[in-house]
Amino acid sequence: MAEAEIDQTNGASPEMELHITQILEKLDSFTNLVSELLESGKTMFKELSNEFEERMITIHKEQTEKWMDEIKELRLLDASNEEAHALLHNARYLLQNPHVD
Repeated sequence: MAEAEIDQTNGASPEMELHITQILEKLDSFTNLVSELLESGKTMFKELSNEFEERMITIHKEQTEKWMDEIKELRLLDASNEEAHALLHNARYLLQNPHVD
C-alpha cells in the first residue's frame, strides 16, 4: 500500500522525492532493526528456556536424591529399632522367667 502511494507521487518536486526517499530509508532501517531484535529475542528466549529446563531437571534430581536418602535412613532406623525391640523383648522374657540351674 505504501509503495502504491509512493508511485502516485510521480512528478513530485525533487525536494519531496528526497524527503520520500529519506522516509523509505528510515522504514528499511527500522524494519531491519525490528527483524534483528526479533531474532535476538528468539535466541535469548531459547537459551533461557534451555537453562530453565536444565535447572529444573537438576532441582528435581537433587530433591529426589535427598528424599531417597531420607527413605534409606528411615529404613536403617526402623531396622535398628526392630533389633532393639527384639533384644528388649528377649531381656524381658529372661527377667520374667529366670532359669535356675
